[in-house]
Amino acid sequence: MPGENLSRDEARERAALLSVDGYDVSLDLRSAVGDDAGAGPRTFRSVTTIRFRCAEPGAASFADLIAPAVTAVSLNGKDLDPGAVFDGTRIQLEDLAAENELIVDAQCAYSRTGEGMHRFVDPEDGEVYLYTQYEPADSRRVFANFEQPDLKAPFRAEVKAPEGWTVWSNGVGELTDGVWRFAETKPISTYITAFLAGPYHYVTDAYARTFDDGTTLEIPLGAMCRKGLAPHFDADDVFLITKQGLDFFHDHFDYPYPFGKYDQAFVPEYNLGAMENPGLVTFREEYIFRGKVTQASYSGRANTILHEMAHMWFGDLVTMEWWDDLWLKESFADFMGAFALVGATRFTDGWITFANRRKAWAYRADQLPSTHPVTADIRDLQDAKLNFDGITYAKGASVLKQLVAYAGQDAFLEGARRYFKRNAYGNTRLGDLLSVLEETSGRDMTSWARSWLQTAGVNSLTPQVVLDVEGGRIAELTVLQEAAESAASEHAAPPRGELRPHRVAVGLYRMEGGRLVRYERAEVDVDGPRTVVVELAGAEAPELVLVNDDDLTYCKTRFDATSLDTLRDHLGALTDPMARALCWSALWNMTRDALLLAPDFIDLVMRFGRRETDIGVLQMLHAWANSALVDYSPPWWRETGAKLLAHVALRDLRDAEPGSEHQLAWARFYASVASAPEELALLQALLDGTEQIEGLAVDQELRWAFLEPLAAHGAADEAAVAAELARDDTASGKRHQVRCLAARPSAAVKAQAWAQVVESDTLSNALVEATIAGFVQPSQRELLAPYTEKYFAAIERVWVERSIQIGVDVVRGLFPSYPAADDAQATLDATDAWLTSHEEAAPALRRLVLEARDDLARALRAQAADNEGRGTQG
Repeated sequence: MPGENLSRDEARERAALLSVDGYDVSLDLRSAVGDDAGAGPRTFRSVTTIRFRCAEPGAASFADLIAPAVTAVSLNGKDLDPGAVFDGTRIQLEDLAAENELIVDAQCAYSRTGEGMHRFVDPEDGEVYLYTQYEPADSRRVFANFEQPDLKAPFRAEVKAPEGWTVWSNGVGELTDGVWRFAETKPISTYITAFLAGPYHYVTDAYARTFDDGTTLEIPLGAMCRKGLAPHFDADDVFLITKQGLDFFHDHFDYPYPFGKYDQAFVPEYNLGAMENPGLVTFREEYIFRGKVTQASYSGRANTILHEMAHMWFGDLVTMEWWDDLWLKESFADFMGAFALVGATRFTDGWITFANRRKAWAYRADQLPSTHPVTADIRDLQDAKLNFDGITYAKGASVLKQLVAYAGQDAFLEGARRYFKRNAYGNTRLGDLLSVLEETSGRDMTSWARSWLQTAGVNSLTPQVVLDVEGGRIAELTVLQEAAESAASEHAAPPRGELRPHRVAVGLYRMEGGRLVRYERAEVDVDGPRTVVVELAGAEAPELVLVNDDDLTYCKTRFDATSLDTLRDHLGALTDPMARALCWSALWNMTRDALLLAPDFIDLVMRFGRRETDIGVLQMLHAWANSALVDYSPPWWRETGAKLLAHVALRDLRDAEPGSEHQLAWARFYASVASAPEELALLQALLDGTEQIEGLAVDQELRWAFLEPLAAHGAADEAAVAAELARDDTASGKRHQVRCLAARPSAAVKAQAWAQVVESDTLSNALVEATIAGFVQPSQRELLAPYTEKYFAAIERVWVERSIQIGVDVVRGLFPSYPAADDAQATLDATDAWLTSHEEAAPALRRLVLEARDDLARALRAQAADNEGRGTQG
């Protein structure tokens, strides 16, 4: 893996030297089918011609390529010895001319890790499917290139494929004389070029837009998936969201979609949610729902479609110069996804989901020792790979939402429009965006950016209420701001401890007729440690003060004592769904910070969860309650907590409206917490059909959700799992089967799963993920204990030998996060010992271990707080 790295300094030096005029890429993918006769990896032929200029004739540089073999290299008509110039990752280029032509003929490898040209064989029908995934730097696994975002160029491509296949790329394709030839693209970065090939099920539609000047833009639309998923593919809804998004972004961006067609491919074994390849967006196929799901799943898919569409402008048309400014595309796309979701689609509650789910990701990431400013210090590609995180996406989007409140929506959107027009098909840095926003808003963006984009950590805002002598009205309401606590960091980030300017709404709530309602609201600029909200002086005394009402800023919301007591008694009576979501989020942050005991949070979920109307919030509460139980509750209480949660889940499952999405959510939650014999027996009866719950359709996906806890608790053996696979002998079924098999409570099973993931590289990325998910069971702490030592002995080797994606999956997924009660401190000590003895390990590897250590230490602090609060139980 280290030989595949590229540093920022190397990229800057190359960008100063070279300008790329165009690529011609020719691939022969006919080797994707049939028997693989070779002993090494299955390969395909890749021939690339690159036309480029050099600012200093006579200088040397290099092209990027990761391939098992290079057959021929030619530079400016001169044949070079591949063995002399190619080292497995780079092609050395000496004595460059002012204008150059490089031709590379290579044998590139098909991937099983979701990086490069991924090859998937469908177990259902034996069909082969190919797709590419590159970000941040895996196009060099498919064709020779200059793999950095600021060396943009037009691409032309041609592909030979097996008979009967269809091939897609960024441009429009046509099959002539057995070869697929694709139209030249606009100048784009290498990481967003794309290929897709195979017997995909393909559906078409069209979008048309007439502009004020009378011109009409026509965009051919396409959507594809594996043939086996075609019966479940609701392409009409995908096209509906697509058209609504194109209307919305054309209304707001004033820049026509620039990349011709718009295909969207749902592909198997995908590592990401989606990727914004212009003209050929790729998504994980799990967005095609094989069973009943809640509206939160449809909303999530729509958000992802719109997120990727926003990238056509933020990221594809205008691209960051280097990965330091990754936020310039990801933060904007994350914000625009929610903005368009609310403004253009049926999912008008999108900001609630953003506040409750998306920002939870940001809050966690921003409190890790690896936290970094939104504009990060990305030294190399390994840093870049790990910076696709909650800060770059969700915190950045939250900061942009704060910017809209600070500068005004009209000024923000006008800034975006000028940004596109000035930088179309180019590359930018932070300053390019700030300059247009200063123009349109009249605000000083430099100081705003320093506070919000160039410092790390999350502030806490707490209300302080002083009542008049009679106690009936507010004498003074103050918002106290605290800086983020410092933590050891691997990055030389700007110091934490920053107090930021926040534009917030402060809401006052009281009980009226059994409902907790807002009766006063004031917007205020919070700046510094103490801000008096003068607008609320004299208001009637509140029972609840909600700082950051309406979720205008990015902060951890705290409560005064009266407000916290009100929530303990009346949280379910809050009528406004956004306010309710914000209160739940604040209470969860308090639980993670050991300010609210985990059993107390679980108690709130048990009492008020059933009154939650927003299905996305309810499903998040289920996830948090599960985490509160297995991560933050003291060991002596976990069995009790599990029984309580299972009891409440079953009660609310039976009480939910038959056939409703709430019923489905409670059914899945019940399966996730079931552990006692009678609870497992009910799951088995629901599987067998010997017991039914009115309205609950136990479809195939729900069957697997019921089977996994049965397997994990020893109530379903290998034969039962095999029988279920026989019912669902599909790619999805295979993943579920692998997960269930690895979940079984057996030392031999765990040893086999460990060997398959750590000691072998035969599993695909999707099956590695499924095996790890099954292996790690919180209910099997004693079984997992022997693997702590093995983990620390293996991770550096895994990091060096495996691809970065598999390395991340193994290091993050197999960390001993669930130690037995007596082993918890020893596990923390073992982690510290590894970090101390491996100071020279790859920074990205150390970052993953540091993050996992921090999560474990946080869990142990919460458990200790509970023991201190209640007295340690035996």
